[in-house]
Amino acid sequence: MTRGAAVLHEVPVRSGDVVTRSIRAGAPPSAGAIGQVAASEAGHLGADRLAATEAALADRLVGLGPLAGLVADPTVTDVLVNGDGVVWADRGRGVEEVGAVPVADLRPLAVRLAGLAGRRLDDAQPWVDGVLPGGVRLHAVLPPLADAGPHLSLRIARHRPGGVDGLEGLGAVGPGLARVLRGLVAARCSLVVSGGTGAGKTTVLAALVAECPSSERVVVVEDVRELAPDHPHVVRLQGRSANVEGRGSVTLVDLVRQSLRMRPDRLVVGEVRGAEVRELLAALNTGHEGGMSTLHANGPDEVPARIEALAALAGMPRRATHAQLRQALHAVVHVGRRSGVRRVESVGVVVPDPTETGLVRVEVALSLGPGGEDRGPGWSRLVALAPSLGEGDPC
Repeated sequence: MTRGAAVLHEVPVRSGDVVTRSIRAGAPPSAGAIGQVAASEAGHLGADRLAATEAALADRLVGLGPLAGLVADPTVTDVLVNGDGVVWADRGRGVEEVGAVPVADLRPLAVRLAGLAGRRLDDAQPWVDGVLPGGVRLHAVLPPLADAGPHLSLRIARHRPGGVDGLEGLGAVGPGLARVLRGLVAARCSLVVSGGTGAGKTTVLAALVAECPSSERVVVVEDVRELAPDHPHVVRLQGRSANVEGRGSVTLVDLVRQSLRMRPDRLVVGEVRGAEVRELLAALNTGHEGGMSTLHANGPDEVPARIEALAALAGMPRRATHAQLRQALHAVVHVGRRSGVRRVESVGVVVPDPTETGLVRVEVALSLGPGGEDRGPGWSRLVALAPSLGEGDPC
């Protein structure tokens, strides 16, 4: 731990023992119960330390515990706890060391948070991916998969844009790119939002879903619930891990198949990262226009190769994948993060690859350059997909 980083809480041993005995006796660790336990120790603690002890016990045993203050900070988007107890936070300038949690408290904290997310975390299931009350996304890994001690990652969604207007308000898009995004949704173009980790893909996807007409039924499929679009008719499907017997898991492949029987006007897959890409491509090729998803990629030109790699997990040959892509996917919205600012950097269109018959590539139509928004070689193809964009100058 670097100089200046603070231990996020310190609980007197005697009171901790009292709480432990109370829990073993059947008393749940509620805020009221903790207050009673702390009050019962007033004679040992003295009046000056009573309030501090009660707060420290609550940190240790209830809710987000020592991480609650960081999660409540409106500038923090990520909280990361390593196995050595050191806590890091991202306030838009990259991760910074902000304190520490006693290593002995890490596993109880991770297990408690997993319980709050309705998930299981133990030696038989040593990782968890879930959503805490309030929409904070949790990921935790236990040793021996993680070195030294449990590792926790919390992702806090700070922005819920009410459509593309909201993205403009955040400074994530300029007027030209904003008009293109609205045009793609209005024309029912199928698209993916690509970008790196923490680039803002989910925020942009939520804004695009919010642009869908209120008369449309949107079915959202996610491994872990994260997307929160401002739309009046959203149906959510969420995956499920296996039980203690290794049974009962529900994958995104299962959910995408089920979603097609639910009369979706728009099918939205929160993130494509496995064999479910086969079902998504098939759906977009069989009348389910206007579908959307996110995909990890470092640039829009990498999207076909990424989808090709994921489709291989489902047993799809390369050329079969590109044949599906040619008809299923129309556009790629790429987002990036520079100097702590998340922006839509470009919009590209899927076109035949002139260098190899049967394959496709992504051609940039509009991008954010040093001098503003610039048209690319794919602009005419974009206008053909969304004719409203040809009316006037979008830049």
